[in-house]
Amino acid sequence: MEFFCYHRDRLGSAALRQELVEEHWSYMDRYAEQMIARGPTLADDGSPTGSVHILSLPDPAAARAFAFDEPNYQAGAYRDVMLRRWRNMLGRTMWDFPGGRTGGTRYLVLGLGPEQGAGPVLPQRQDDLVAYGPLLSDDGATWVGTAALVRATGPDEARAVLAADRYAGIEVHNWTFGGRPA
Repeated sequence: MEFFCYHRDRLGSAALRQELVEEHWSYMDRYAEQMIARGPTLADDGSPTGSVHILSLPDPAAARAFAFDEPNYQAGAYRDVMLRRWRNMLGRTMWDFPGGRTGGTRYLVLGLGPEQGAGPVLPQRQDDLVAYGPLLSDDGATWVGTAALVRATGPDEARAVLAADRYAGIEVHNWTFGGRPA
């Protein structure tokens, strides 16, 4: 099963996150083989605002353990967590993204509260999609949104990967490839 996890930072938690950086990396190292995509969301000044992890885990209990045992969560650095079943419509990881790790600006795009329907439509142009898939109910049966990681020239172009009329709201966040620094 695949899961989308987005930890959103609590205001003023940057120092706490910095204190816990090695604990965070050690924790994430345990999940390296299961990762489909990961990386921080960022404010316009480059400071972190959250952390995205898309990964394959055996069941919802394992996904909850991943999300809520994370050291930054345990220490109170995050204000909330979005944890949803997800389906990898591209069938690849971010490391397989043809655009590579550098070049261009990257975004997390969340389409939330869709009208009931068959699910998200994969955009015709997929060259700039790093990851793309539906956010699903806990049982995986109901489409509740869409999460995309995309390379785009700006937030408006990133937002356009989702058809605005199919969602109650669309969020766009600066995002960058994650992983332990070399």
